[in-house]
Amino acid sequence: MAKLIQTSAEAFELLNKYKHIAMVGLSGNPFRPSHFAAVYMLAEGYDIIPINPRETEILGRKCYPSLSEAAKEHTIEIVDIFRNPKEVPPIVEEAIAIGAKVVWMQLGIVNEAAAQRALEAGLDVVMDRCVKLEHARFQGGQNLIGLNTGVISAKRLRHI
Repeated sequence: MAKLIQTSAEAFELLNKYKHIAMVGLSGNPFRPSHFAAVYMLAEGYDIIPINPRETEILGRKCYPSLSEAAKEHTIEIVDIFRNPKEVPPIVEEAIAIGAKVVWMQLGIVNEAAAQRALEAGLDVVMDRCVKLEHARFQGGQNLIGLNTGVISAKRLRHI
């Protein structure tokens, strides 16, 4: 039964269960949060499928203009959305159409109506959470690739 994921433990369960993630709005710019997340998830063994109609390749992977196009060549379990909340409903409809299992809206992205539609169609829903941060929370990787650890100096701490 589909559910709205509300805890980090539930989010991590999904990330343990599903390994094929289509990142809608993945940027080729290495300074964008979506790029950090993709690099981290690739390093952790996930199959990342870039979805961005303005790119042809990101991180050495073919980039697709839509979920529908990507689904012709890939299994897609999680649809990870890096788009404006107003742009989420058609992405959810496409996720439903391709048989995705999870709609995941990144940090700052909340669309209650789209979430409800996904739940009614049988997809689990995550809102306002980052796949990288949720994975790293349980794997000890929060200091890797783009998370401020509070260290101001470039010097390593000396352990006594």
